[in-house]
Parts: sequence; C-alpha cells; structure tokens
Amino acid sequence: MKNELEKALSTLKAGGLILYPTDTIWGIGCDATNEVAVQKVMDLKGRSASKSLIVLLDNENKLASYVREIPDVAYDLIEFAEHPLTIVYSNAKNLAPSVINEDGSVGIRVIKHTFCQQLIQRFRLPIVSTSANISGEPAPKNFSEVAQEIIDGVDYVVNLEQGAQEDKKPSTIMKLSPDGLFTFIRR
Repeated sequence: MKNELEKALSTLKAGGLILYPTDTIWGIGCDATNEVAVQKVMDLKGRSASKSLIVLLDNENKLASYVREIPDVAYDLIEFAEHPLTIVYSNAKNLAPSVINEDGSVGIRVIKHTFCQQLIQRFRLPIVSTSANISGEPAPKNFSEVAQEIIDGVDYVVNLEQGAQEDKKPSTIMKLSPDGLFTFIRR
C-alpha cells in the first residue's frame, strides 16, 4: 500500500486525477481546493457545474477548516453512523468554488477506509470523491464495472482492491442545517 499511497499522493500534488477505492464505490478524486483539478473531474464525467461534488476528510477534527458553522449533532452522526454517511453542511469555505453548491453548501464524508485515511492525512487537504462513471450512467459497484473512458481519463489508477467483486453502493447523504435539523437526500 505504501507504493500506491506515494503514487496517488504525487498525482494529487501535481493537480492530477486519481481513480481509487473508497469505503463505498470507486471514486474519481482530486485536490478539493484546486479549481483546475476539480474542473478536470467535471469535464471527464461530463457533469453539470450545478451538481456539487462530495469531499472526503480523514477525521472530523478537520471539518472546521471547511465549514463555517458545524452543528454539534454532526459529530454524533459521524461517530455512530453504521454505514458511510455524507453530510451536506451549509456555509462551506476554503474549497474550490466548483466543489461548493450554488447555495453555499458542501457534502463531506469523514472516511473510514484505511487507504483513503492515510492518503488524506499525508496530503493534508481534502479530496474530491465522485462516482467513477460518466454523468447519467450507473455508478460502478466494483472496479470491473468502471468504464474504460474513465480509466483512460485519469492520471493514476490506484492498484488496490481492483479484484474485489463485492457490490458496493454510494453513501447515504443527509443535509444538516446549522440549527441541527436534517433531511435525507439519499438513503
């Protein structure tokens, strides 16, 4: 894994795109603070700029660097979630403009996946995680379902978990308002 971390890290630092395994489905990732890199993701996916992207952090202590106001309940939701949970927070900051939704919100998942945690810890910045598919196409449940167009369109494909045949699914998405009220966007 050390070699894969080094290669993915150097790709991210250079503003490149990686294709990588996560705690959910395979993702296309880049530096979430680099607008040029984020635009490369949008172009590869053929994704509308009006659709925001999910950002991964390695631990909840870093939330305050990217969200102005974090409801206390967020920390409980993260700690006790039994499945991968992306929380949409209001008032995002310090991220590439294309990562932030038109209403100023951003979806952030605190990742519980060894490779991703180590990568983000070493990179010291959040990374984008969007499904490894062309916009409008089904999300791949495992690496074997990732389209060749996506594989060819990234700068580095992480050589871990490629043979796993487990059908994975995207995270649950919950919108959390500053007053602590929440609604489910995707279960």
